[in-house]
Amino acid sequence: MRFGFDIDDTLINLREHAFHIYNKNLGQEIGLEIFNALKKVEIHEPFGMTAEEGSKMWKSSLEEIYYTDCPAFPGAVELLQELEKEGHEIYYITARYQEHGERTKKWLLEHGFPVHDERFFWGMKDHEKVNIIKQLHLDFYFDDKPEILQTLSEEAVKVYLKDQSYNRHVTMPRIVNWPEYQDFIKNLSD
Repeated sequence: MRFGFDIDDTLINLREHAFHIYNKNLGQEIGLEIFNALKKVEIHEPFGMTAEEGSKMWKSSLEEIYYTDCPAFPGAVELLQELEKEGHEIYYITARYQEHGERTKKWLLEHGFPVHDERFFWGMKDHEKVNIIKQLHLDFYFDDKPEILQTLSEEAVKVYLKDQSYNRHVTMPRIVNWPEYQDFIKNLSD
């Protein structure tokens, strides 16, 4: 089977990692309960920043956010390793900026994710991401953004939403925690 995965906030806990970085860099101690209640992807508001200030902070912090010790969600690496071992094809489709593609690929490999150059796609807008997903004829695709998944509703690909505080208002199949391989395959076939 052909499995497609977004990376940020689907396989790795990027926003929470960034939230900790913001706390450290801004000398604040805003609790995770505030983070876990956010209804938007953006994390700047609890720090009292405007959208413009938040965008500037995000861009100036990308190096630290992307390439330090951002954790994978529990079970994500092991699951993808098992999918690879079982002979499934794994594709990564991320909107990370073009200039971050090669380093992101290297970072994933260093953290145990199975990556093949020809199955790694980056540096696109969301509508381009949807086109790539369609062209790959994936069996399954996982993302944290409901807007991406909803545009695939007419396609044969089965979509799953990675549960996040900002997407709980949407009703669709979702992954709350990455399960063991056997449970994962069983749940997909249900």
